[in-house]
Amino acid sequence: MADFLSLGEMLIDFTPAGKTEAGIPIFEQNPGGAPANVAVQAARLGVSTGFIGKVGRDMFGTFLRQTLERNGVDTANLLFAEDTATSLAFVQLSESGDRDFSFYRNPGADTQIRFEEIDKAQLDTAKILCFGSLLLTAEPGRSAVPQIAAYARSHGVITAYDPNWRAPLWPDCETGVQAMRSLLPLADIVKVSDEELEMLTDCVEIEAGAKTLFAQGVQVVVVTRGAAGCVVCTPSFSRALSTFDTRVVDTTGSGDSFFGAFLTKLMETDQPLAALDADTLCDAADFANAAGSVCATKKGAIPALPDRTAIEACRRDVARL
Repeated sequence: MADFLSLGEMLIDFTPAGKTEAGIPIFEQNPGGAPANVAVQAARLGVSTGFIGKVGRDMFGTFLRQTLERNGVDTANLLFAEDTATSLAFVQLSESGDRDFSFYRNPGADTQIRFEEIDKAQLDTAKILCFGSLLLTAEPGRSAVPQIAAYARSHGVITAYDPNWRAPLWPDCETGVQAMRSLLPLADIVKVSDEELEMLTDCVEIEAGAKTLFAQGVQVVVVTRGAAGCVVCTPSFSRALSTFDTRVVDTTGSGDSFFGAFLTKLMETDQPLAALDADTLCDAADFANAAGSVCATKKGAIPALPDRTAIEACRRDVARL
């Protein structure tokens, strides 16, 4: 059984790959989806990992399943939708490597997962369940995600939530924010950008926003800030950590690499969250900063996720910003 489970969307990222001789843009097919990226990052670090999700019974879905299996991720709970296509995203990159997404997902096979159809045996024995909010854009995923998270939590699984704001997938901002907020009471760990923290809590200051999340039962908050690094918060401390001065090519998957690496380090302590001290949490965040920094030096998401050797080399050899 897998110790680390990731629940949510898996899709195809079509990323820029130059132009034809006639100047027409070329896009290459890459596996993506934040929860899938997190799962592969954990597997690449030697963790027994499984994925819970749904793809279309089409060439893209087959490719995605094969990708997980090649990367050592258990696919017993990756299901096929018979009448809904695999979701697609086209990614445009700015000169700094930042991304702009165009989604083809109406509703998308990933949103068609049902609580009743997954094998609960994996959830009974897992140590961590990571999940996001993007399956809440349509039923039955909207109902399945909180059911799965609640079931896992009732069996002693640590739940880790990345809201992963994607404006084009919601009918309006208010609907998306309310949906993202609805999952907070089911999370032990929350990873957010500073923008997402403000959306979820109406707080500009990180410590005030984290305090709002703690009031809902969250135990650890990690705020990612791009080139500014991250801030780790618990009810007893808050600490900022700088990231690494790597050459950014493509930030796709960097936040997922960060989260997968952070959760892996926490899981490897084999301690309850409440028992982890500030130094342990910050070491995990530093490791995660290095993972995200290395990931950003390559194109794509899953193909760019680093192994432990590359992460530790970054921590040892690359200057911090």
